[in-house]
Amino acid sequence: MGNDYSIPELMAVFLARQLNDGEVLRVGVASPVPEAAVRLAHLTHGPNMELVFLGARMNVAHLETIPMPAYGWDRRVVRWAESYSDTGHRFDRVKDWSGHVFFIGGVQVDAYGNTNLIGVGENYRGLKFRGPGSVGTPTLSTHVGRYYIVLNSHNPRLLVEKCDYISAYGFGRGGADARAKLGIPGGGPRLCVTPLCVFDFDEKTRRMRLASVHPGITPDDVRRATGFEITMPDSVPTTAPPTADELATLRDRVDLAGRLRR
Repeated sequence: MGNDYSIPELMAVFLARQLNDGEVLRVGVASPVPEAAVRLAHLTHGPNMELVFLGARMNVAHLETIPMPAYGWDRRVVRWAESYSDTGHRFDRVKDWSGHVFFIGGVQVDAYGNTNLIGVGENYRGLKFRGPGSVGTPTLSTHVGRYYIVLNSHNPRLLVEKCDYISAYGFGRGGADARAKLGIPGGGPRLCVTPLCVFDFDEKTRRMRLASVHPGITPDDVRRATGFEITMPDSVPTTAPPTADELATLRDRVDLAGRLRR
């Protein structure tokens, strides 16, 4: 199809394609792109997925639409759920989270997928910028089978060589055994999705590597907008755009208010 889609819509469709039926998908507050992605995946190819929004777990694949609430998670939607539980975030079950998927943002993200939700500045008593805080992200990012870093912007202040603080440990300072040597059980970040591109992580160094660029973006554009040296493969593909069916489902059954088009 043509370019009749927004970048957040492209990101949501891309993320939806990464999700598998039967997985437990965990989304936090103020995450419109991941929120749309899991709803889209649930409607298109994941009827056995379980969606967990701020501790409310549900399966609503039987619904014609799964609209996104105006602000974060609205528990009123459970009245339409086929099944529902409010124990979605019980941390006494973390050993069973290998099949769970999480999504995380940050005020800083470094070259090895470590993320910072605490703040920016060397003096923690007088931060230049204060983030929302880590909340439950250290536990979730430690134990889930994999998680995706999803960013609403892409610039050198956000994508930095080293985070001022780490609220979710990705791959430390690198190396294939970065998590294993610390006894961290989860799989860590799988991809970093931004408005310009998709990064994956080099298998040996665990440093961010350019996996694809969005339509109209070049690898040089990404390099200039990133505050660290990127591992650059010989050939960089273009992120596949949404199909007509994917975009119709996203707009007519998930994002009815057009939040991703604003």
